[in-house]
Amino acid sequence: MAWEEWEQLKTQAGERRSTHIQLNQVEPGTGGSTTPDPASYGDLRVNQGDLAKIGDHACKLYDRLWEEGRGALSGSDKAAADLAEQGFALGSALQHVSTRWEEQLKSLRDACAHIANHMQVTKKLHADDEHYIRRQMSSIDMLDAGFDERVGNPGKGNPVYGPPKKKDD
Repeated sequence: MAWEEWEQLKTQAGERRSTHIQLNQVEPGTGGSTTPDPASYGDLRVNQGDLAKIGDHACKLYDRLWEEGRGALSGSDKAAADLAEQGFALGSALQHVSTRWEEQLKSLRDACAHIANHMQVTKKLHADDEHYIRRQMSSIDMLDAGFDERVGNPGKGNPVYGPPKKKDD
């Protein structure tokens, strides 16, 4: 195949693809909204069990990285020392790789510890927020009930005020 023929085939293939491009958007003039309704996302929910699982997995990964990620370090360090002692440049290169591996392993373990700790803090903060919101909503409900004389069946007093007092004549 000649170079010119190859260039011609590439050009033809590019032209075929360019005629089939379709953008991911609403076609003009349809009148539809391109942004979804925020109500379709639902409420923000934090499940304490999910946060605990994430923290637990991060903690387990932290431990496994220490146990399993350091396995080759001692052998690599020994081999690097032996090679360097014998005058091979590969010894210092292997030592460099071993050092970088240990640095990256420490960095990854730090990230896992950070995630595990963050999940513990997040669980506590969300639990505190949830209790605060419940207390506020409860006090608002009591306040609303006190102002609404029509709570309950028509003709009966508001139970927030207690039982009706008897009139003495």
